[in-house]
Amino acid sequence: MLEIDVITIFPRMLDGFLGQSMMKRAAGMGAASFRAIDLRDFTTDRHRTTDDRPYGGGPGMVMKAEPLFKAVASVKRPDSRVILMSPSGRVFKQEVARALSSATHLVFICGHYEGIDERVREALVDEELSIGDYVLTNGVLPAAVVIDAVVRLLPGVLGGEGAAEQESFSEGLLEYPHYTRPEEFEGRRVPEVLLSGDHEAIRIWRAEQSRLRTAARRPDLLKDGLNP
Repeated sequence: MLEIDVITIFPRMLDGFLGQSMMKRAAGMGAASFRAIDLRDFTTDRHRTTDDRPYGGGPGMVMKAEPLFKAVASVKRPDSRVILMSPSGRVFKQEVARALSSATHLVFICGHYEGIDERVREALVDEELSIGDYVLTNGVLPAAVVIDAVVRLLPGVLGGEGAAEQESFSEGLLEYPHYTRPEEFEGRRVPEVLLSGDHEAIRIWRAEQSRLRTAARRPDLLKDGLNP
């Protein structure tokens, strides 16, 4: 089982996400377990303060080290991997999701305000991840994105054998087009090869469509040598 703890000042933001769809399925089948941990429970003042003004001045507030150290210590064990969601982290990709899916315990630190005290990064964080070159209000949504990408790779969560292996980025290419009934809709027909029953021809068509789609939409993947 993969155990996931999310440390945040907005634990209620995760209620709907963790109780629906694949996350609910993963928890129900014992593939994963989830806990949303309220960082304010680890403060010591009556206002439950988690941030303060930055030394040296500047705009915004910085998340304090003390509550974060206590929160991580309350859940961390020898097999834990502590992940900080941050715009300055390395870009999250499918291969990172695949690596994290083999872990047994993930602890996500979700920042807020201007940032977090640098001593948290130095002492606690094993991996710093970003989901893209933009800034969000807090780290809960990025953490949810990473959790979804990781949990769906756990054995049995997607249901069909090999389902995850056939998706976009699983082999360095974008996924081929999909069609379902009816065969014709508003003058647009399903490609004849998909109706042929010739599995080898279908495999070749899908591989070619993946290459064409990748070249048109994400040529950087081809330049990076991520395709077969």
